[in-house]
Amino acid sequence: MLTLDGLKAYGADTKSGMERCMNNEAFYLRLVEKSLSDTSYDKLKEAVAANDLDAAFEAAHALKGVLGNLALTPLYEPVSKITELLRAKEQADYNAYVDEILAKFGELKNLCN
Repeated sequence: MLTLDGLKAYGADTKSGMERCMNNEAFYLRLVEKSLSDTSYDKLKEAVAANDLDAAFEAAHALKGVLGNLALTPLYEPVSKITELLRAKEQADYNAYVDEILAKFGELKNLCN
């Protein structure tokens, strides 16, 4: 079951996330849980695998907004990095970023069990 304490232990800035949700804990937790069904994770992985940097940027940028608003720092940081690399179309090992993002995403999903 997802809790504020679990999110804090994960590394989320729950204070900021809660402030954006008018300090409504149930609402904040519901939004975090809803973010777990975001298809942008799959889109990012598929776009990077296909070397479609424009589609990868769109998926990463969408995730960056959601994760930033929810203050899910462990996910936000690598998503923010890949977003900026993709925006600049820099040569990088995007698969390494995707692997890190998916690992952090898996950790977050495990908090809900």
